[in-house]
Amino acid sequence: MTDKVIHVTQPSLAPLDEYVAYLRSIWETGVLTHNGPMVQRLERELKEYLGVEHVICVANGTCALQLAIRALNLSGEIITTPFSFIATASIISWERCRPVFVDIDADTWNIDAGLIEEAITDKTSAILPVHVFSAPCDVARIAAIATRYGLKVIYDAAHALGVQVRGSSVLRCGDVSAVSLHATKLLNTAEGGVCVTRDRALADRIKRLRFFGYDDNKDIVDDGMNAKMSEVHAALGLANLSRLGQFRSSRRDKYELYRGLLAGVSHVRLQRISPEEYNFSYMPVVFDDEDILLRVLKRLKENGIHPRRYFYPSLNTVRVFQPQSYLPVSESVARTVLCLPLYDRLSSEDIERICQCVASASERAGV
Repeated sequence: MTDKVIHVTQPSLAPLDEYVAYLRSIWETGVLTHNGPMVQRLERELKEYLGVEHVICVANGTCALQLAIRALNLSGEIITTPFSFIATASIISWERCRPVFVDIDADTWNIDAGLIEEAITDKTSAILPVHVFSAPCDVARIAAIATRYGLKVIYDAAHALGVQVRGSSVLRCGDVSAVSLHATKLLNTAEGGVCVTRDRALADRIKRLRFFGYDDNKDIVDDGMNAKMSEVHAALGLANLSRLGQFRSSRRDKYELYRGLLAGVSHVRLQRISPEEYNFSYMPVVFDDEDILLRVLKRLKENGIHPRRYFYPSLNTVRVFQPQSYLPVSESVARTVLCLPLYDRLSSEDIERICQCVASASERAGV
């Protein structure tokens, strides 16, 4: 036992004095919200950093998904993954569409693109995949399916900021990518999100929708809502953006240390990733069965270590989305996946202690 408590994550933060410099500017202008200079600057700098066409800052990642669905005028059924945070599916229902779940790939944990076509009906309007823990989906195959059937594609890219596929930002894929800038993400604004799109008209509509439907002339031309990002949140994003490469490098080093220490541990496997197409925001591991996971979880908590079961349960089993099909891969992974602590200030000694707990508890299964 130890008195030290290790949580599953802590926010990546620039030095406080760097953030305070942005706050002084806000105090000088007196502008706190309504698409102020900080929000506009964050949109410009993210656009340049990511190499994308249009970035729209919003209140959070869930709003980003909601605005994307509304801006594309979707209705009927939207095909999505059951292995995700509840917001992915609940916002589909919130927008009066029906989430239709397709099973996942056993190694990447992303939606199995080979199963999407059989889920398409005459009511299907879109595909909404998730880049799980930032590992890119099979974007080329999904694009081909969407083109063949005339469907829209929204990517839940909550985890995927900074990830590239074949030299280009993964956020350029699909009609819209919805990104979270929540405190747990690689880049955070405490609470926040962005929509990324290549379509200028779609970007303009999302901007109107996030501010009650007003256009640039302050005329109400759409059925909007209040999904604005504040200046205070944007300022934190700007301070943190300057350190993003440092944050990713630090997390990658810690991820690689975990991978080395867990390499010989029985009953444990990792998500299949390409290191160049991953941002190392999370440290997910999967155990052979749920009993082993529960044994490891108990051992970790006894030692003041608090991991988290992302994403449990599989969303196709959640009561509010019934009836849904049995999806064996997602249900199995959801029961056996555990995210271990990973953040900038986590020490190598802490990671070694965590891995010792995992090894000692999981290897009991072979006794």
